[in-house]
Amino acid sequence: MRFAKLLAGAMVSLPLLSVPVFSAGESSPPEVPKCGDGLVYNKKTQKCEPPQAGKIDDDSLYSAGRALAMDGKYDDAIKVLTLASNKADPRILNYLGYSHRKAGRVLVGLGYYQEALRNDPDYTLVREYMGEAHLMLGDVAAARLQLSEIEKRCGKGCREYGMLEEQIEAYLRG
Repeated sequence: MRFAKLLAGAMVSLPLLSVPVFSAGESSPPEVPKCGDGLVYNKKTQKCEPPQAGKIDDDSLYSAGRALAMDGKYDDAIKVLTLASNKADPRILNYLGYSHRKAGRVLVGLGYYQEALRNDPDYTLVREYMGEAHLMLGDVAAARLQLSEIEKRCGKGCREYGMLEEQIEAYLRG
């Protein structure tokens, strides 16, 4: 009886401990506390700290870099993301590409997207952003190629397909 109660408690608690992993669709990472300017939340110490290579884990750097990029602080995002120890992490490469592209360095962004896809060809968010970069360069055919690649991986119903399709249509409307 005691074992059954313990097992039941574990089964109820286990889903609360799981952490979502984002790659292909990547809607949003787990919530982390907001830190002041120039600080990154370190999951290990559970404190806001100045970003330093080797002192803060890559997941914390990714979360902080992504948040900075989404807030339009592209150069700050780049500074944080470049501190990651795993330089081949497709998530890090994706947001380095995103930040460079949004800061006007589209070709640099494309390089990061290409590297991310070499490491994870099924990362559809990278493909969406890469398609948007191609549109910024006026290359509709290359954007449509990424749309086709997204469709192969997750169909027409996935978020990335819809977002890129919308961007292509808006571009063509002028």
